[in-house]
Amino acid sequence: MADYVYRAAHGDGRVRDGRVAAPSREAALRQLQAQGLTPLQIAEADGATAGVGVAGDARPGRRFARDGGLDAADIHALTGELAVMLRAGLPLDRALRVLLDMAAKPAVAGLADELLKAVKAGKGLSQALSAHQAAFGEFYINMVRSGEAGGQLAEVLGRLAEHLERVKALRESVVSALIYPAVLVAVAAVSVFLMLGFVVPQFESLFDDMGEALPLPTRIIVAGGHLVADWGWLMALAAAAVLWLGRRWLATPAGRGWRDAQVLKLPVLGGVARKYEVSRFARSMGTLLGNGVPIVHALRIASDTMANQHLRGALAGVVPAIKQGGRLADALGGSGLFGPLALNMLRLGEETGRLDEMLLELARVADGEVQAGVKRALTLLEPLLILVLGAVIAAIIVSILLGILSVNDLAT
Repeated sequence: MADYVYRAAHGDGRVRDGRVAAPSREAALRQLQAQGLTPLQIAEADGATAGVGVAGDARPGRRFARDGGLDAADIHALTGELAVMLRAGLPLDRALRVLLDMAAKPAVAGLADELLKAVKAGKGLSQALSAHQAAFGEFYINMVRSGEAGGQLAEVLGRLAEHLERVKALRESVVSALIYPAVLVAVAAVSVFLMLGFVVPQFESLFDDMGEALPLPTRIIVAGGHLVADWGWLMALAAAAVLWLGRRWLATPAGRGWRDAQVLKLPVLGGVARKYEVSRFARSMGTLLGNGVPIVHALRIASDTMANQHLRGALAGVVPAIKQGGRLADALGGSGLFGPLALNMLRLGEETGRLDEMLLELARVADGEVQAGVKRALTLLEPLLILVLGAVIAAIIVSILLGILSVNDLAT
């Protein structure tokens, strides 16, 4: 028998914290539900509090995060918690009241308060969310609207939470895989800078009397060390300024277009980026169709979820083709983004009336290809970076040794 701490909602929307003794977490959940409570968070008394159902990200550690604007994690947690409470039978206004009482972040509390006021004024949740489209996006709002129209708001919110979880997991797997190469590049740059700025100048006095008798590689390294030692601060400022201006330019439409085009041209990572965008499109499209959103509207929304402008532009002709009575697989085939396997899956989905399921399956296949592609790219990139770093440092050391040997030759 173990003790579990919990947070649960009453039927009137009040939140209650407490402790219950039970042989397992599932038994504790059943005890709370038998008391007419809706469990929101529960864990062993000595452990970290865990969310219930899809609200598993709503941990105290997250709830007491630093204040700030809404981010993807806040949207995900809010969606999961709201789905749990609606599935448990709480009315929408009471569920929003619970979210308001639970919110520790001012941005989340403000959002819950505005949504609650809009719902009490007679608006639907999708209408209330429309005032916050910048935070939620058209995809999210249309999913909620379809759930309201079909009387399946709780189920749709649950699917949204699962969708957000999959997108988050894919993004985090890609980011985590790129951390080591990024650290390696940073260490390489710092190592070369320190060698040129602090190590090489120590030998400069030794080479002062050599003049043109020094080997060319040594003269180049000494000049580089002298440049870094004298103007390193200015070079660092210039690099920071270039980085800042570059980020500003990449935030413009022209900069984003150039960046998106260059990413697709990369030898290995370009194919990974293409499959990543295909995965996002297929998952969004499949989720929308599965919730009754019309295909033309779903196509437009799913296309907008793609971050790469060039790939999004390749889908510009799909909607007109569908409006003219064409099939989705044929229209997408003309975009050049989908391979034979994907197109055959889509044709099968259209023929069997399971297009939404096939799109979600395509997204899962593309996710696996993205992860495999990232691993393959890192398998090539990491040794290459190590070799380049080793070659640069070896060149500096060999150049210094050549200079020392030249001094010894003149001395003898």
